[in-house]
Amino acid sequence: MILQGTESCPKVEDVWMEAIRLMTPEQKKAIAANGLRQLPNSVKLWVKATDLEDEKAAKRRVLKKALEQIPNSVRLWKLLVEQHDPEDARLLLGRATECCPTSTELWLALARLETYDNARKVLNKARENIPTDRQVWVTAAQLEEANSNMPMVQKIVERAVTSLTSNMVEVNRDHWIEDAEKCEKAGSIATAQAIVRTIIGHNVEEEDRKHTWMEDAESCIAHTAYDCARAVFAHALSIYPSKKSIWLRAAHFEKSHGTRESLETLLQKAVTYCPKVEVLWLMGAKSKWLAGDVPAARSILALAFQANPNSEDIWLAAVKLESENNEDERARRLLQKAREQAGTARVWMKSVKLEWVLGNIAGAVQMVTKSIGLYPDAPKLWMMQAQLDLSLGNIEKAREHYSLAVKKCYGSVPLWLQLSNLEEQCGNLTKARSVLERGLLRNPRSPDLWLQSVRIEERSGNASVAKTNMAKALQDCPNSGVLWAHAIFMESRKQRKTKSVDALKSCEHDPHVLLAVAKMMWAERFTSKARDWFGRTVKIDPDLGDAWAYYYKFEMKHGTEDQQQAVLKKAVAAEPHHGEEWCTVSKKIANWRKKTEDILRVLGSSLPEPL
Repeated sequence: MILQGTESCPKVEDVWMEAIRLMTPEQKKAIAANGLRQLPNSVKLWVKATDLEDEKAAKRRVLKKALEQIPNSVRLWKLLVEQHDPEDARLLLGRATECCPTSTELWLALARLETYDNARKVLNKARENIPTDRQVWVTAAQLEEANSNMPMVQKIVERAVTSLTSNMVEVNRDHWIEDAEKCEKAGSIATAQAIVRTIIGHNVEEEDRKHTWMEDAESCIAHTAYDCARAVFAHALSIYPSKKSIWLRAAHFEKSHGTRESLETLLQKAVTYCPKVEVLWLMGAKSKWLAGDVPAARSILALAFQANPNSEDIWLAAVKLESENNEDERARRLLQKAREQAGTARVWMKSVKLEWVLGNIAGAVQMVTKSIGLYPDAPKLWMMQAQLDLSLGNIEKAREHYSLAVKKCYGSVPLWLQLSNLEEQCGNLTKARSVLERGLLRNPRSPDLWLQSVRIEERSGNASVAKTNMAKALQDCPNSGVLWAHAIFMESRKQRKTKSVDALKSCEHDPHVLLAVAKMMWAERFTSKARDWFGRTVKIDPDLGDAWAYYYKFEMKHGTEDQQQAVLKKAVAAEPHHGEEWCTVSKKIANWRKKTEDILRVLGSSLPEPL
């Protein structure tokens, strides 16, 4: 039937292709030959005839015959070139570009096989024949970069935009930035950055420039084109050298994706243009300190003092630098000056803490009493005073100070929680409940106070009351992640999954809920799923120390050594500061010198496995 079709429709290409497909291997070549006699200009039939040949020489013969019939077929020239070694391919591409002068692909393939000087000539001819294709210009820039002719790279890219514009070609920023990203991935960094510098301001309104450029940088970072992003930031900063937000973005970019040297170089420039932006000075000092160059860190902070003489953050950074390097007397002197020149509640609090950790309890008590007189509305100072009382065994005095504190700072939830804890530890459950009730009256809809009211009942064995309190709490705070996270583990194992679904519906992206789901998966021995949920948790909130601690403990139990080290490394980079379990360890006076890694290891061994 198909043969009848070829006789009835001898000029229909698809009929011949189908006939070749249906015939036996012995008949295919004959059918292809018949088809080509009828349709000598059919590229598809010539390609099929080539595929039917097994030997390379036979394939070449077929393709040469095909090109005699269709000399302007790019596809046939490409197939013929593929059948030859580089030297013969170069000669064939020379002929191909004569027959197909508008094929960018063939010109670029020829340029790649030529020497540097010949490649330049080839690309010049290509530009003459195809003045509207940007790829020829980009390849020319890459060629100059590969041969270390860097000044020409920028010139070629600039000429490209000018030439294409004069030839009425629309210069599309997005396409050019994509080309830059491809160049970076191919190792042509100078070409990539030249494209970014040339195209970044093209067709962008002045009022939209900053916003557009920051979006471009974020896009490059998302595509792992870090050198392109660096070029975007450099250009933006050349136009807006005094913009704090751009310097900060660029600094965070270098911190995450650059080297220490690139970060420090950027920060040196940043503080020249923005000397009043304290965080830039602090980032520079921290980078030097982490590299072990304490004198350089001191120098940076000294310059920062000159630019910002009364900055609380810079004073405290200098104190931290000295105390971390065991220069306790220097730290004391700095704090004394800070109290005199930039006295704030935070400075006094750090002063009290330093005396406390150094064992000067009497000095700490005296200082905290004085500081509360100066700043009676600072809840942390009241907490420290009560905690110092407890460390000396003065429970009544601590209770008295907590009671005064909640009157002065009734909006501070941690004060109510600590007073409640004190009463509970002393066996006064009724008083502890009363404190929480008063706290909730002053701070309605406080998830932490509600959670404490649930836990008190759990610890005292009143499970039904605890459940009632949790129901009230969720009614009062329906979007509280900490409450939902605790509610999941109040259920029986069979009911936890249902509760977790409700929790995720109410607060889908809350890290406490995600952490609870990860722990639930761990308890059910779904290790792969648990690992995924832990990963999601630390990605959403890298500052949550509890998530890192449980993640690390999980990997210690179920992961490889590489997985354990990966979590440890990421946690150290994230430097978490929050989380109930985390702060229990990190804020202990005995642990004041412990680093992130030390705290993580302590929690990794002490946290209970979820059941």
